[in-house]
Amino acid sequence: MYQISEIKITPAVTIREALRIIDTGAMKIAIVVDEEGKLIGTLTDGDIRRGLLNGMELDDSIRDIYNNQPIAVKTSDPKEKIIELAIARRVYQIPVVDDEGRVIRLAEIDHLIKQEKHPNTVVLMAGGLGARLRPLTNHTPKPMLPIGGKPILETVISRFRKQGFSKFVIALNYKGDIIRKYFGNGLTMGVEISYLEENQRMGTAGALGLLKRAPNESFFVMNADILTLVNFESLMDFHIRNGADATMCIREYGMEVPYGVVRLNKENIVSIEEKPIQQFYVNAGIYVLTPETLNLIPKDLPLDMTGLFEQAVEKGMTTLSFPIREFWMDIGKPEDYERANLDYNRLFNE
Repeated sequence: MYQISEIKITPAVTIREALRIIDTGAMKIAIVVDEEGKLIGTLTDGDIRRGLLNGMELDDSIRDIYNNQPIAVKTSDPKEKIIELAIARRVYQIPVVDDEGRVIRLAEIDHLIKQEKHPNTVVLMAGGLGARLRPLTNHTPKPMLPIGGKPILETVISRFRKQGFSKFVIALNYKGDIIRKYFGNGLTMGVEISYLEENQRMGTAGALGLLKRAPNESFFVMNADILTLVNFESLMDFHIRNGADATMCIREYGMEVPYGVVRLNKENIVSIEEKPIQQFYVNAGIYVLTPETLNLIPKDLPLDMTGLFEQAVEKGMTTLSFPIREFWMDIGKPEDYERANLDYNRLFNE
């Protein structure tokens, strides 16, 4: 496996040094970055050959020969979009950058076209009562409510499966027999499903204490009533690459103050802002955890995920946030359910 740092160069690098990096690297390409690590270009063997044919010397810098208009994709871009862009531009590798333009890795098109199988387990929390959605949930658990003609939970599983994740554990409580009967062992969906039975409400984190066997690698935990277009592969890559023990997806949330806010300096009015919107980051109900975090969970005692993260912070573990900018909706209220049904066909091409 290559390290992206091995193929990063600056415009001051000589052609000789760039050739060495390209020839010895597995990717046969160099990524040109500025002092902050932001993408400014790419360099291939073909770029160098053209430069040499135009009279450049091996000890000249690459400033005049690298491609200074590279195409790039974001870490949140779905696999399908990357493949389409690569085909349209006739390239085999595309730099992947974060929101600040810093290069994170290379997307290899051959690798993307082949469906990679990931070993990471996905734990889906499907035991909620769905009280705010009654009477819709009087006889149906919330994750089984139909959106776009299929249960919410089926869409969640399909999204993970399309990105190469096939090992699922579903935590059951309220009307869990309906979920178990519908999905069985997951064979009909091409995945593997096992179940946790909560005899009492254990909370999002507490239910993990019921796992018969701890996963061998980092694993997902997600509420089963969330519809999202988040790139789960990018989320797992972010978690592992940054050495996180626990990663929480967060979502920006705005709240309007319904009055004019008066700012004072003692008794003097400094300014008046009419109905300002306060911006916050909120928990999005999607997490990645290492197996070690399971040691923080007490046996047979309720614990929510907020409590688990608080314990991890107190223990000095690495806890990170992963902002979600893609579509995300928690199906918690009747209006959410109605809106999701209206938006489903436009957003989810299952």
